[in-house]
Amino acid sequence: MAMGSNASPLEGDEEEKRWWRKFLDVEEAKKQVLFSIPMMLVNVSYYCIAMVSVMFAGHLGELELAGSTLGNSWATVTGFGLMVGLSGALETLCGQGFGAEQYRMLGIYLQASIVNSFLFSVIVSVLWFYSESILILLRQDPETAKMAGLFLRYLIPGIFAYGFLQCILRFLQTQNIVIPLLIFSLIPLLIHVGITYVLVHQTSLGFKGAALAAAISFWISLLMLSFYVKYSKKFRSTWEGFSLESLQYVLPNMKLAIPSALMVCLEYCAFEVLVILAGLMPNSENSTSLIAICVNISAVAFMITYGFSAAVSTRVSNELGAGNIDRAKKAVAVTVELSFVFSLAFVFTLALGHDIWASFFSNSQLIKKEFASMIALLSASLLLDSVQGVLSGVARGCGWQHLVAWTNLAAFYIVGMPISILLAFKVKLHAKGLWLGLICGLFCQVCILIVITLRTKWKKMELSVNDRV
Repeated sequence: MAMGSNASPLEGDEEEKRWWRKFLDVEEAKKQVLFSIPMMLVNVSYYCIAMVSVMFAGHLGELELAGSTLGNSWATVTGFGLMVGLSGALETLCGQGFGAEQYRMLGIYLQASIVNSFLFSVIVSVLWFYSESILILLRQDPETAKMAGLFLRYLIPGIFAYGFLQCILRFLQTQNIVIPLLIFSLIPLLIHVGITYVLVHQTSLGFKGAALAAAISFWISLLMLSFYVKYSKKFRSTWEGFSLESLQYVLPNMKLAIPSALMVCLEYCAFEVLVILAGLMPNSENSTSLIAICVNISAVAFMITYGFSAAVSTRVSNELGAGNIDRAKKAVAVTVELSFVFSLAFVFTLALGHDIWASFFSNSQLIKKEFASMIALLSASLLLDSVQGVLSGVARGCGWQHLVAWTNLAAFYIVGMPISILLAFKVKLHAKGLWLGLICGLFCQVCILIVITLRTKWKKMELSVNDRV
């Protein structure tokens, strides 16, 4: 020890505690985890409603499995993902309004968002009605496209319910109400299993019943949440009933909703394009299966990130609305740390049990061997995705949806996709090349979002929020 040093061990301990608190605010982390875990489960529940329908349809035959899988994939990109994105406007408007104690406006914003969801649901319905022809134009197998088109036609009523459902979900989320969301997503999922079994196996609907069951279950969940909002005393100040005043906010809502939808759909489409590109390779069956497995595992992992993304969006928008800039910045740092740690834990389970994960999708030893060789690349993409998911949540909380939409367009379609095509087809790295291109896109996306977040002038942001609310 150097002479003249008067530092005591107790002071050293206190210094360590201060360092740890600076690294991770325990109270903030606790809030985030208690919020995030229920939101993860909510997302899993709604995801599983569609997947249960695909599973029941798949047991009717190979063609039915292919048709329902293709139909559900198309529905996710063109419909469900779009509705999730459109509702992102409420994470900005309702979140900041709640923080600023402008409680009445939350109900007005909700109604404006529902109007927008309805308008876009009509457009999606037309698209789904003619999906068979569109999928054939995209060089899908005609028989599979026909079954997918049939699946989507019977799913059309569900897109309206799903759109309204996402709006109410954001309305509740921004008020830090998550446990009722969890309850009203799990109950319809359990009911859905019974409804699907009856419609598929006990009626003449068969394959068509699987899609119709999903639509019915979305409506059940919507009705449950609607009655909860209408009759619960918690919402006396935020829901005062329907008002024509909400029509004044349809266009302002759309200015946030469209970029929000673009930022979601651009990323969803990037993953789906990889599956299509895999089908153009020499050994297309194995390549498509391998990329599809990676895409599905990425979707499962993103459910963890989604919970933290929703948490940081709510925390940031609430604190900005309340004028607490320092708390908003602290929430961002804590959520990035938590999401990265949880994703790292997921990556470890993936690395240690890659054969088990692969066996969920295929019994082929060749697929399992090739999947094992993809683990390092898949792990890198999952960790990058955990960071970008949180930073995208920050963007929704701040109202930067347009910046993220441009970022996703540049990262995935100007950087990632050309690199994927080059490495897969020219360098002949095949599936690995496709995924390396995706990693390049994700890395570019994360870097841009970090720069946007770090260079934010928070005082100027506070003035912008004050003008909005």
